[in-house]
Amino acid sequence: MVITFCSTMENHTINEKRNSLKRSGFRSIETIGRLVLSLIIRFWKACSVAMLFIFLLYWLYGGIITVFLLSAAFVGAFYHYQDALLYFPDQPENSRIYVQSPRYLGVPYENLYIKTRDGITLNAIFLKQSGSRLNIAPTIIMLHGNAGNIGHRFSLAQLLYMYTGSNIFLLDYRGYGKSDGMPSEKGFELDAIAAIEYLLSHSDIDHNKLVLYGSSLGGAVTFAVAFYKKYMNLLFAIIVENTFTSIPDMARHLFILVNKLPSWCYKNKFPSIDRVAVITTPTLFLSGLADQLVPPKQMVQLYNSSGACLKRIERFDAGSHNDTWQCNGYMDSINNFLNEVYEARKNGLIAYSCYRQTNEDDIDTIIDL
Repeated sequence: MVITFCSTMENHTINEKRNSLKRSGFRSIETIGRLVLSLIIRFWKACSVAMLFIFLLYWLYGGIITVFLLSAAFVGAFYHYQDALLYFPDQPENSRIYVQSPRYLGVPYENLYIKTRDGITLNAIFLKQSGSRLNIAPTIIMLHGNAGNIGHRFSLAQLLYMYTGSNIFLLDYRGYGKSDGMPSEKGFELDAIAAIEYLLSHSDIDHNKLVLYGSSLGGAVTFAVAFYKKYMNLLFAIIVENTFTSIPDMARHLFILVNKLPSWCYKNKFPSIDRVAVITTPTLFLSGLADQLVPPKQMVQLYNSSGACLKRIERFDAGSHNDTWQCNGYMDSINNFLNEVYEARKNGLIAYSCYRQTNEDDIDTIIDL
C-alpha cells in the first residue's frame, strides 16, 4: 500500500508539473506573441520585422494576399533604406568627426557656420582671393559628392583657386562633416540655396559672377538649385563633373533587380535629365571616360538635353569617377569656359534677357521660391 501511495503521489506530482508547464507554456507563447506584435508595430517602417511576419503568414496560410503583402514589404524596405545606399557621410572613417583645416593651403580663408531656411546649421570654408582681387573675382560654390567632407576637397579647391583666380566656397551638406541635420534630397537643395544667399548678403564679392560647381551627386544638387528661375537668372555659370541623369537611372544601372521598379518607388530621385532641359544658364560638362560608377553616356545625355544658352562638354580619357580633376587640361577647360562666358556676356551675346521667360509651358516646370 505504501508503494501504491507513493506511486499515486508521484503520478499526481508529475501531472501537476505537466499542467504547470502547459500553463507556463501558454503564458510564454502569449508573452512572445505580444512582444512580436510590439516589435512589428515598432519597426514597421524599417520593414524587416514586417517581412518576417509576412513570411510566417505565407508559411501558415499561403495565398495571393500574402504574396502581395510580402512584395509591399520588400518595396517598403527598399524605400526606407535608400538613404543608406546613397549618402555616405561616414566614409572615409571619422569623416563626421574630423574636418581638416585649410590653414596648410597658405591662402586667406574663413571658417563659417551658416543657417538654412529650415534652421539647419552648416559648416563652410571660404577661400578668398587677396586684396582687391576678392571683389572682382568669380566665386565658385563647390558642391561635393555623396561621401566625405569638405576637407577631402581642399586639393581640388586649391587648384581652382590658383588656376582660375576665383574665390572658392566649400559647403558641407547637412549630415556631413561638422554640419547638423540628416541628409535628404530636398535638404541638399536648401543647403546650396543657403550658400548662395549667404554670398549675396556680402558686398565684398561680385554677385554677378557666382558659379555653381557640382561633382557627382553635387552635380544633381547644382541642377536642382539652378532649376529655380530665381537662381537660373542669377548664376554666372554652371560646371558639373561626372554626374548622372537621375537616381532611378543609376539604380537600374547598378542593380539589375530594380530594373522594373517604377519611379515612385524611389525616395530620392534627383531628376537632372528633366531639369537640365529647362536650365538656360551657361553650362560646362566635364566627363571622365574611365568613370566606372556613373556611365559617361549619362553625361552625354545631359549635355544633349541641356537648354543652356552656351554649353560645352569636355572629355578626359583617363578620368575616373573621383580623379578626373587630376587629368591634363582639366583646369584649362574650366578657365577657357569661364573666359568664354565672360566675353559672351561682355559682348552682349549672353544677357539675362536670353533666359527663358515664364510662359504657359514653363509654369509647371519652373518653381519660383
